Amino acid sequence: MKHFANFSAFLLIYSAISFGPVFSQKKDDKKLIKEEDPKLSITKHQLKLLDGKTINYTATCGHLILRNEVGESKAKIFFTAYTLDDAQKPVDLSKRPVTFTFNGGPGSASVWLHMGGLGPKRILMTEKGEALKPPYKIEDNPYSWLGETDLVFIDPVETGYSRPAEGVDKTEFLGYKEDIESVGAFIHLYTTKFGRWSSPKFLAGESYGTTRAAGLSGHLQNQYGMYLNGLVLISAITNFQTARFNRGNDLPYPLFLPTYSALAWYHKQLDSKYADLKLLLNEVETFALNEYSTALMKGDRLRSEEKNQIAQKLAEYTGLSKTYILQTNLRINILRFCKELRRDEGITIGRLDGRMEGLDYDDSGETFDFDPSYNATIYGPYTMAIYHHLKNNLKFESELPYEILTGRVRPWNYDNVQNEYLNVSETLRQAMHHNHDLQVLICNGYYDLATPYFATDYTVNHMFLNESLKNNIRMTYYEAGHMMYIHQPSLEKLQKDVLDYYQEVLK
Repeated sequence: MKHFANFSAFLLIYSAISFGPVFSQKKDDKKLIKEEDPKLSITKHQLKLLDGKTINYTATCGHLILRNEVGESKAKIFFTAYTLDDAQKPVDLSKRPVTFTFNGGPGSASVWLHMGGLGPKRILMTEKGEALKPPYKIEDNPYSWLGETDLVFIDPVETGYSRPAEGVDKTEFLGYKEDIESVGAFIHLYTTKFGRWSSPKFLAGESYGTTRAAGLSGHLQNQYGMYLNGLVLISAITNFQTARFNRGNDLPYPLFLPTYSALAWYHKQLDSKYADLKLLLNEVETFALNEYSTALMKGDRLRSEEKNQIAQKLAEYTGLSKTYILQTNLRINILRFCKELRRDEGITIGRLDGRMEGLDYDDSGETFDFDPSYNATIYGPYTMAIYHHLKNNLKFESELPYEILTGRVRPWNYDNVQNEYLNVSETLRQAMHHNHDLQVLICNGYYDLATPYFATDYTVNHMFLNESLKNNIRMTYYEAGHMMYIHQPSLEKLQKDVLDYYQEVLK
């Protein structure tokens, strides 16, 4: 501090170095446009919740325009907000929380959380979570979080109906850092425009949306002074090293093993002595952290006898043959597992949800032709649900394609982590050390091969939070996959867990 003439000068320089502008401005010959705010669609509704209580709410959907400081349009962000109404008196916004929510991808709209578990409407599925016969149906969602919190569903740029403004290069939004800046700018804009600065504020993300949420926990504090009350991370991934099957990175193999075991158990590929899933997983987790991790670390130093012993154990825990496991050099790749587990029956299993089964062109390939838990389970129903809901219930009109899970965001830019793995758990740790009241709920599916629960457990245990803050993170588990809310029993448990979480944080 003594090197600066005065403290104000220090703050000015520090701010410029640490935070920078909200958006980078790429040089081109096109003049950016100053665009008027589009008209929002505002409708009134009712919903009967699980406890029998009927609530009134307002749905607001449409675009907010992100602008630079001279008022030129940068992007049109599509959102859908649900806010509680009270017929007797105005809602006290200082006590009513607001939760900003989004899915992941990168390249996914918020449709999955919106029409699956959180919003006031949901797509009707079987109890297991399988698609019904087209053209599908939506229904009121008594498990909606709207009973506890207002909800704002955000579609990042190039997803849903969100697009860059005319003359703006889309690459300004397509990357970890760029995405954090634009979604953070939207949250700041919405909070300011709709008077929610005094409200308790939460983020809820799924999959890469948990990466975004963890990044935003620090960005919102540093950029805008916005301190959050909580995060809900559904099927979390905040350290990418845990899920990248690159040669030379042995970390995913022991962290995926418990999920392989859970799925082998579910598909009845294990010995009958493993009757209880939880006892099985406890045993496999211990093996993964000890003998298996040690064996992988030894590499070619692993003696033949040891290698055979590890392979035999892996065969016992995965339902795969010992011969096959030896052929993989004790390293079972996720997509190979999806093909191999039930290859003899000509059946593949899903990546997002390993309970789901698929049929390939033939049985010879290394990996499946498609993910049956996406293409054959959720894509069609959720697409119908969002189009129908926005037009027929929320009265929003657009002839653009609503981008569900799009390649328009490719290539995604990770320039902030050249020659390393993205790890935003450190950002979350810093945010929690700055804000001791930040509470985190992490929801995990046992049958999720996209973001395995044990990888999340590893990540949390390597954040090295101060001992006084460790209870600020709680973990819940479900006998379902990546989108545990498509499974009726898990949806019921999720709603209860989230209800308890909000009440605990806000008391």
